[in-house]
Amino acid sequence: MEWKPATEAELWNIINESYDRMTPEQRKIWEMIKIPPQKWRQEPYGNKGGGFWVVAIVGSIAIWFNDIEDGFNQSTFSCFGSIDEYSCNQDELELQVQNIINQIRD
Repeated sequence: MEWKPATEAELWNIINESYDRMTPEQRKIWEMIKIPPQKWRQEPYGNKGGGFWVVAIVGSIAIWFNDIEDGFNQSTFSCFGSIDEYSCNQDELELQVQNIINQIRD
């Protein structure tokens, strides 16, 4: 089967499933950092699918969905709309939100 990029509807299903699993603290942070999903560029891996879906921003960090690897990642960005580095984690969204909480605490 040939790979196809995730649609926004598919992404919303994944986000909603993750939200249902979040702790109250994770939900509070999520509500503060989430953005409407946007496709951002990432060279070269994002080219085939028209970019990757960014779902949250904290400072210069974007939380985005890698639909090639089927998981959420964090990467820095120096230009809005472009992910600086590729990551291939297969994390659930709530884990990435927890990582933000941990970074704030540290």
